Amino acid sequence: MTTPLLSQTSYRVLFPLLGIVYIIGLFVPLMDNDSAHHAVIALHMHLTGDYVSLIDAGVPYLDKPHLHFWLAALSYKIFGVTTFAYKLPSFLFTIMGTYATYRLGKALYNNEAGKLAALIVASALAYMLANMDVRMDAILTACVALSSWQLVEWIKHKKAKFAIGAALGLALGFCTKGHIAVVTPAAGAFFYILNTKNWRSFYHPQLLLILAAFALFISPVVYAYYLQYDMHPETVVRGRNNISGVKFILWQQNTERFQGDSFGSDAKNDYFFFIHSFLWAFAPWSVWAFVAMAHRFRSITARRWEWFTLGTIVPISLILTFSGFKLPHYLNITFPAAAVLLAGFIQQWKREDRRPKPYAILQSVICVILLLAVGLINIWAFPVYNIWVIAGFLLLVSLSYWILKNEPGRWQRIITGSAVTSVLVWSLLNGNFYPQLLTYQGGNELAKKATGVYRENLFQQPGIRAFSFDFYTQTLAKPLPQGWVESGKPAWVLADSTGIAALRSKYRLGNIMRHRDYSVTQLTGTFINPATRRKALTELALVEIVGTKQD
Repeated sequence: MTTPLLSQTSYRVLFPLLGIVYIIGLFVPLMDNDSAHHAVIALHMHLTGDYVSLIDAGVPYLDKPHLHFWLAALSYKIFGVTTFAYKLPSFLFTIMGTYATYRLGKALYNNEAGKLAALIVASALAYMLANMDVRMDAILTACVALSSWQLVEWIKHKKAKFAIGAALGLALGFCTKGHIAVVTPAAGAFFYILNTKNWRSFYHPQLLLILAAFALFISPVVYAYYLQYDMHPETVVRGRNNISGVKFILWQQNTERFQGDSFGSDAKNDYFFFIHSFLWAFAPWSVWAFVAMAHRFRSITARRWEWFTLGTIVPISLILTFSGFKLPHYLNITFPAAAVLLAGFIQQWKREDRRPKPYAILQSVICVILLLAVGLINIWAFPVYNIWVIAGFLLLVSLSYWILKNEPGRWQRIITGSAVTSVLVWSLLNGNFYPQLLTYQGGNELAKKATGVYRENLFQQPGIRAFSFDFYTQTLAKPLPQGWVESGKPAWVLADSTGIAALRSKYRLGNIMRHRDYSVTQLTGTFINPATRRKALTELALVEIVGTKQD
């Protein structure tokens, strides 16, 4: 029987505390760029009833598959068009993905390692961020965890239910973000087979079942691409027509990203991308995880430890490192494997009675840095004024002290202290920092002021991409039509300072609702510093047009 790494009491307290912090994040307004952008693509489906076509501001959207948008549109239908409704599917998938990480750890190691792996992944910084700033990564990571677990079980037991489960996980991931969802667990499975010498897995008849079920499960997305593009060769995207949607989703989508084609070349030559991004994204566990990876890599030829986790992390890290287009949240797909690897490593070290002091010092330094950083942000940059946030934080501090005090061993306190740090950090981020930060995003703030304006009278200056304004007004961005004002119809136009001047030169303006604006996903020192923040701000305005100059 394996020795518990943490007491059941700690798990029963830590997981609910993490859940509360996650739930708070479900109500933080959407950020412009990807989060609000994806929400508006799903809004187009909801408002038009067209669930086949992916449309972005009136033009075809040829990038990601449909699943994330379908889930958001379904949630709108059930709960209405709200922040909560958009984020809920990702949160539900995250619960499933955390459970799948537990089962993966249990399959590769044992039940105790599985529970610790679930706690590690659930408290990783970017894993939590993916449920506040919701893109596709929470769903994708959950699907990778599910397919990884099912593939390991299938390799071990060769049961049809695991073959179907693996196909479902792979297909859901593919329908969320393409081939990377297939490559990631498949790489781990390949090395796991090599490690266990389970050669029959390479030619077992149930492989045909996996392939057939996978093809069946992805068919709705493939067919939707066929209807939108193959049936309409006149459709123009990025200056090209005669586009095969089927060819794109089955081949070109991820190769274009790897090469940097059509999507830019963010961090193309940053060959330390995985290292520095993983350091903050998997915090507070990242340095410890690097130690575990190095240890496993050194002993890999001895075949003492499973190869699945390292066989997942290393190939995907290399793919991301040499990709022509990479962003930090792409690393999330490695988190379930990294969590399981680290949990197994900690269990081994504890079983062998290794000295915990170096890791206690390491994790203490990391946790102190994180707490100081979030404290600085929430005391100096964006001070906490909400009494409920302060009271909640103090309650969490008290609970944290109680948990730490009741853990008997050094290893347990190291683990508990790291998880508690994530709870404390994110309670302030979701409870205070992000809500305050989003008041500097002009789109969602002006949407509040537009509550009395009919949707059909709302327009946007060409070139402005304030997706949050579209989402919270439940309108689809459109320019002011020619002749609209001349016909005497009311008009309100979202514009920046340049746009206001252009409108004033042509029309008679009425009320102008102004609000400060900042691209909140691109934080700079100038903006964070309260003394210099005004220098970083621009302005958005909702401008009423009451007539032409000739009226």
